[in-house]
Amino acid sequence: MQGFTEKIVGLMKSHNLFESQGGPIILSQIENEYGAQSKLLGAAGYNYVTWAAKMAVETGTGVPWVMCKEDDAPDPVINTCNGFYCDAFQPNKPYKPTIWTEAWSGWFSDFGGPLHHRPAEDLAFAVARFIQKGGSFVNYYMYHGGTNFGRTAGGPFITTSYDYDAPVDEYGLIRQPKYGHLKELHKAVKMCERALVSADPVVTSLGNFQQAHTYTSESGDCAAFLSNYDTESAARVLFNNMHYNLPPWSISILPDCRNVVFNTAKVGVQTSQMQMLPTNTKMLSWEAYDEDTSALDDSLMISANGLLEQINVTRDASDYLWYITSVDIGSSESFLRGGELPTLIVQSTGHAVHIFINGQLSGSAFGTRENRRFTFTGKVNLRAGTNKIALLSVAVGLPNVGGHFETWNTGILGPVALHGLDQGKRDLSWQKWTYQVGLKGEAMNLDSPNGILSLEWMEGSLAAQTQQPLRWHKAYFDAPEGDEPLALDMESMGKGQIWINGQSIGRYWTAYAHGDCSGCSYSGTFRPTKCQLGCGQPTQKWYHVPRSWLKPTQNLLVLFEELGGDPSKISLVKRSVSTVCAEISEYHPNIKNWQIESYGKTEEFHRPKVHLHCSPGQAISSIKFASFGTPLGTCGSYQQGPCHAPTSYDILEKRCVGKQRCAVTISNSNFGHDPCPNVLKRLSVEAVCAPMTSTTAQPS
Repeated sequence: MQGFTEKIVGLMKSHNLFESQGGPIILSQIENEYGAQSKLLGAAGYNYVTWAAKMAVETGTGVPWVMCKEDDAPDPVINTCNGFYCDAFQPNKPYKPTIWTEAWSGWFSDFGGPLHHRPAEDLAFAVARFIQKGGSFVNYYMYHGGTNFGRTAGGPFITTSYDYDAPVDEYGLIRQPKYGHLKELHKAVKMCERALVSADPVVTSLGNFQQAHTYTSESGDCAAFLSNYDTESAARVLFNNMHYNLPPWSISILPDCRNVVFNTAKVGVQTSQMQMLPTNTKMLSWEAYDEDTSALDDSLMISANGLLEQINVTRDASDYLWYITSVDIGSSESFLRGGELPTLIVQSTGHAVHIFINGQLSGSAFGTRENRRFTFTGKVNLRAGTNKIALLSVAVGLPNVGGHFETWNTGILGPVALHGLDQGKRDLSWQKWTYQVGLKGEAMNLDSPNGILSLEWMEGSLAAQTQQPLRWHKAYFDAPEGDEPLALDMESMGKGQIWINGQSIGRYWTAYAHGDCSGCSYSGTFRPTKCQLGCGQPTQKWYHVPRSWLKPTQNLLVLFEELGGDPSKISLVKRSVSTVCAEISEYHPNIKNWQIESYGKTEEFHRPKVHLHCSPGQAISSIKFASFGTPLGTCGSYQQGPCHAPTSYDILEKRCVGKQRCAVTISNSNFGHDPCPNVLKRLSVEAVCAPMTSTTAQPS
């Protein structure tokens, strides 16, 4: 560990990357969330933390070292917080700054589980809570989540996608409104900078669930944060002899202690809805090769009496391990003469198993992230004489958090037993088992452009007549035009792995999401189960294909399918914005209104604007909905309310159609007249984005 740490620090120093050398790195971290393990290990854990801290500090980076979730981090190392909220956190010494190393922007997904959404309003509220209390530094985990290519997904059962509902999505595209809302939050915090760094906050109560945190400097700077922790009700508060309305579960930021430039619950940026569009790319010349389950290679096999733990045998060289044994069945067994078939019971510690009886798939069973252990129970069709039982055990990622990984088991540790024979139960757990690591296709490098030449493949149309388990498929395709991010739609397949030009895209698994997706309010303490999406759909059906991995033509796609599936329905899709929505009220907080009154000039009030923009290469093709007044609903399901300016559509179409981006000011004069005096109005818009053609393109 010391060698690794010194190697990385040396590499950074050689490129002058630390702030002490004029570079951009301002903090370094040693260890990660070790605190819980350290406590369990007692003195040994504490000694290790002390050693790691001393070793890191001695590398002499010239910038501070931190340890996250490590309450006993020894000086000068700073202990820091990771979590959904960190405003209750204090470092272990008063002279250490309060640092939030992981502000969780969402949550990871696991196969068979739903997707987790963290509302932008709640994330902004969490960060504002931390800053108002005097937090020094906040870092988002994840700001961009990305993809677990190859077999790097941990967990076990973590999906190949690590999108994380982050401000920049898995494909590198901006996720609105989260990205824009956080950008506006930090702009507002930056305006408070001089006051924030000059003093500690003075906290005053404004009500049962309401507070003001005020920062003032000797040179006269003043900044305030007005908070409302009520999860149900908005609050009208009095601060510095002025009234302010605070939505539930929100904070307003006043960089001059007078004007609100931002409220965490009022989202002023657009919401972008993404879509996966077909590309013109065809998958050409599908061919198949069936993994040979009978001709297992004796030279690669080991034998043992009893069942062995999987990772100890595979050493993670492959996700796959064969457990093979045989059973002799006497010709007088009742089931051979029309009686009930015997039942095979296989208990596994994880993560999936496929049962083959005499070379035929007899059934499969799977665990989940909550319950890695599972049991296969199924009738098996045995014959008189010797029967070969081959169990293909599949790992779906290694453990990635916790202690004593050597005690975590994977694979089939039994019991394995046959029930329903004439003499009752036959336990197979302790007889002779033969083991083979990996698949024949893996040994032959079928995933690589050179490996596929080593054998005869079966033509795709012939292969399509039967959906066979343990089948390799290959096809060729050309890279599609354009620069939108790409993905493979794998919904027609079961479970397996994908390679493109020999590079692993990752594990795929069309496991359907179970859970509660019954709606979501931004207010109230967030936890991953609070705002779930995608129940009843595959957890992951799109698999990211980096364009940098592709050649212009003749890209090789290889996949290994464990269960059976229809590869002819696999398609390459491209990700882009489909529709954009925005809704802003007449008095939306506006950074331009900052310090209007501070200079004694009577400047005009800057009216808020709705800003819409499509992706590069797209233009707004139509306005699906527009209403200035009291519209109802949310993005995708807006409806006119009791008050509606009839000119709404015309104004938006004139300003926006044919342009990549547009802005419309929210004012009565803009919409002809006031559609309903003395009512707070807002403008809600939904616009459609479409690829720009040379005829529609206009400068914005």
